[in-house]
Amino acid sequence: MKGIVFTELLEMVEDKFGFELADQVITETDLPSKGIYTAVGTYEFSELVAILVKLNELTGVSIGDLQRVYGNHLFTRFSQLYSHFFADAKDAFSFLSKIEDYIHVEVRKLYPDAELPSFDIKQLNPSTLEMNYSSERGMADFAHGLIEGCLNHFGEEMKVDRIDLNEQKTKSQFTLTRVLSDVK
Repeated sequence: MKGIVFTELLEMVEDKFGFELADQVITETDLPSKGIYTAVGTYEFSELVAILVKLNELTGVSIGDLQRVYGNHLFTRFSQLYSHFFADAKDAFSFLSKIEDYIHVEVRKLYPDAELPSFDIKQLNPSTLEMNYSSERGMADFAHGLIEGCLNHFGEEMKVDRIDLNEQKTKSQFTLTRVLSDVK
């Protein structure tokens, strides 16, 4: 996994739980990297899992909830660091629709070794977008958080329904439905 995933996770831990807890997570977790990450480095996925497990142990927050909060945080950071990906997006649907065919293509140009999830995306009607997530890493909760971060970024209220298609959460279906307000 790219180092930015680790550096931003530790930033989020500091922001949400404090420096002392972030330091405790690193010092009490057996990490091959010793918790020393660079944004452009590449690290084992198992280190991310170990950090989340330790964070769960120390805070009592479920790993799924930690992934969702982190996904939301990381989306905000992506919007700040990679604003060019947002330039032509007028709303959440237009942004999410270009993840696979534009954003992931550009990421792979920069980082050919990046292991990204795949999304099969269909706009079912003007108010509904279906996203089929697939990743051997089983981070559907993280993807859910990224989607929520996207909705927050664009200031859109939507109902997000999720069906995990297997117990490992390697395949999930997200259905986003615009919430229509009563405008008179």
